[in-house]
Amino acid sequence: MFQVGDLAVYPAHGVGVIEKIESQEISGCKQDFYVMRILDNDMIIMIPTTNVDHVGLRDIIPKTELPKLFSILKKRDVTLDSQTWNRRYREYMEKIKTGSVFEVAEVYRDLLILRYDKELSFGERKMLDTARTLLVKEISLAKEITESQVESDLDRMFS
Repeated sequence: MFQVGDLAVYPAHGVGVIEKIESQEISGCKQDFYVMRILDNDMIIMIPTTNVDHVGLRDIIPKTELPKLFSILKKRDVTLDSQTWNRRYREYMEKIKTGSVFEVAEVYRDLLILRYDKELSFGERKMLDTARTLLVKEISLAKEITESQVESDLDRMFS
């Protein structure tokens, strides 16, 4: 259960703040909604409070889970499929849609590793940027440091 003012992660969109909880009548049924503003782009999302688990709305990663996240990012002995870029794109998009910060970290790491072997497609470059944005925002809030510090840390990790 989230409260007004809580930060939460909405899959594929990133971190947002619960601005209010409101009730609306839809098809004769009263339903409660979280009204969430995504921090990066001010997009407003209404999430039925009964659908939180289904849509994957979750708390920001706790500090205690950050070492696991960084170990995923640091892992380099990964086998990347030699599948076509569009199949890889679909697979990575599914991972991002799960809302798991660990899955997003895998996508980010794999695309960065792949970028050294071959040129990424436009869609893969866009996905790399999306994964980076999602990670930077969540890590900065979890560690209580600036986004630019997180970006510097990620750049050092992959340089």
